[in-house]
Amino acid sequence: MAEEEVKDLKNVEATEVAEDTKTEAKEAETFAKSGKKSKKHVEEVKAEEERQARKAERKAEEALVKPKGATPVTRPKLERRGKKYQEAAKLVEKGKTYTLKDAIELALKTNPTKFDASVEIHTRLGVDPRQADQNIRTTIVLPNGNGKEVRVAVFAPIDVCKTAKAAGADIAEDEEFLKQLEKGTINFDVLISTPQYMPKLGKFARLLGPKGLMPNPKAGTVTMDVEKAVKESKAGKVEYRVDKQAIVHIGVGKTSFGADKLLENANAFFDSLKAQKPASLKGSYVKSVFITTTMGPSIAVENIYN
Repeated sequence: MAEEEVKDLKNVEATEVAEDTKTEAKEAETFAKSGKKSKKHVEEVKAEEERQARKAERKAEEALVKPKGATPVTRPKLERRGKKYQEAAKLVEKGKTYTLKDAIELALKTNPTKFDASVEIHTRLGVDPRQADQNIRTTIVLPNGNGKEVRVAVFAPIDVCKTAKAAGADIAEDEEFLKQLEKGTINFDVLISTPQYMPKLGKFARLLGPKGLMPNPKAGTVTMDVEKAVKESKAGKVEYRVDKQAIVHIGVGKTSFGADKLLENANAFFDSLKAQKPASLKGSYVKSVFITTTMGPSIAVENIYN
């Protein structure tokens, strides 16, 4: 009796499986004949709709907690800085302007890096750079150099190149120099040329211009006295110019220079800047001055002159 019941039970299960298979086949055939997507696709679409609905519900809940248009909470800029910077910034009294000497000494104390950082001066002027006579651009030879090794290239006739090499130029070539530029090779920081050779550099303006390497008479890099230009560049001659925001940026040395040499360089820069004051300018010439190291906090400097 027990064996017959087991056989009957197996027969019932087999029958149910067969019926389920037939049903699925009929449904698939129905979808195919009606031109509809497969049943599996319909189920995937339905699942996606449910997911999107849940996502909309979550957004609605978030909107109740945080109303639309609410200003996001952001930490102050100082808090987003590193710990060393924050500690250094505590040494700078907020809202205070320092003398040039005190500002340089404080900049050295607040340098948070281990490497020999540059000391920079950022000066906001009252000029309009769009006016030709107020678009300040010149060069200066810092008394103690700027602490950087400058690679000087000279593009000039062969006889001038020999003189440039003797003066300390790293590269001094004629036509061979153009071949290097055609390859896009730039392995120099300053390019000096004679006036008659400038037309040959015209086609490389897009390569040299954006990098600030195109020779310019105002910068003293287009000259007949190539020997002098090379020696000045090697001695620490730097170019500065006002940007679109009427700010002049210049590095006046390294932290390893010490306060006295940096002060001497800074005074030389301000004397040069004063000499560049446009005659047509009305109002204040220098609006604000800040000193900082490469990674250090900014230090406001007393207005040296107007």
